[in-house]
Amino acid sequence: MSTDYGNFRRFCFLICVIYAICGSSFAQSSTPPKRKKIKDFGSSLKRLKWDPEKNRAVEVKGPGSELEDGDVIRIDTSLVSGELLVLDERGNNVSGLTAEDFSISEDGAHQTVSHFLKGNNVDVPRSIVLIIDYSGSQYRYLKKSVKAAKVLVDKLGPKDLMAIVTDDVELVVDFTSDKKKLKNKLDSLVQITGVDSVFSSGTERLGRSKQYSALMATLNEAFTEEDIRPIIIFQTDGDEAFFLRNSPGSLTFPKAFKGRLRRKIEKEIAQFSLDDLYRAVERARATVYTVIPGVKPLESRSDEDPDDTRSALAGVAPLSGGWTELLETPDQADAIYGRIFSDINQRYIIGYYPTNKEQDGKRRKIDFSVKGHPEYQIYGRRSYFAPGP
Repeated sequence: MSTDYGNFRRFCFLICVIYAICGSSFAQSSTPPKRKKIKDFGSSLKRLKWDPEKNRAVEVKGPGSELEDGDVIRIDTSLVSGELLVLDERGNNVSGLTAEDFSISEDGAHQTVSHFLKGNNVDVPRSIVLIIDYSGSQYRYLKKSVKAAKVLVDKLGPKDLMAIVTDDVELVVDFTSDKKKLKNKLDSLVQITGVDSVFSSGTERLGRSKQYSALMATLNEAFTEEDIRPIIIFQTDGDEAFFLRNSPGSLTFPKAFKGRLRRKIEKEIAQFSLDDLYRAVERARATVYTVIPGVKPLESRSDEDPDDTRSALAGVAPLSGGWTELLETPDQADAIYGRIFSDINQRYIIGYYPTNKEQDGKRRKIDFSVKGHPEYQIYGRRSYFAPGP
């Protein structure tokens, strides 16, 4: 991609952001899981401040109270758990495994499996957050994606809970088992964008493209230690990457953008970098599935395309043990959401109590394998952060 075209893309995205800134003046379970409502969603972002000397975000809880890198999110339990997808050499799911079939090591030290469950166990509640991008770049895909997400809602189990977050960093539905409420809110996203309207009503609006901020807030605020299976479905093209610190696509302002308008846009720049987000994903227990609409295959990315954000976005899910799927045409949405739900059901949930009891806040590497089957591919979280001192 030429430099001129790359600058043109950045300029178009900048215009879209200016428009967004200036233009915005399950069947019911008989015994659904109870939990506290999430208050002031997005508040954790307000506590993040960019530290240019440390080249990372720091969290400030109050005047003079700064949390160091390893202390932003703590693990309050010594149990380490992971959700594993096991595939054979042909890429087929391996079912029927037991706890005795798995071997675990942490930083090279053998660990003993203490907990073992299968992903399709309806007695194990799942806490799912759907982060959906309804900004202008997703206009073409929104209707099909919402339709597919409603199918996902219908497949929720009696103990499952689901929440919906938008790229406005808004929690539009808190965790609920009410399928009708979830589907009605999804339909409302289609309605407010005017996708189905022939004529403009003048009330349409689009999302603000703050997808990474929505993900960061979800990781920090949505889940509690009581959530046995936290899951995030992250549907976006990730164009907020232009507005992250140390952005993968360097954002430059044309000379015409000065004064109050420029200061207003600069306020939209996030107080964290992509590396900060990666660390948050690695610390959290949630499995992330990323759906990227409207892009060519990742392997076709050219090294001459410095502002391409696809690889940065695709790097999020694997850190959590999840995966990334490309939604190249709207008609693929149903199959992709079906695959996500199938993946969730096919996973093995394995937990162990680490032999290393040190609360040093350091990253620890995990290795899972199936005894006697070195050819099996295992998808799951490969590291976690120990509790801090």
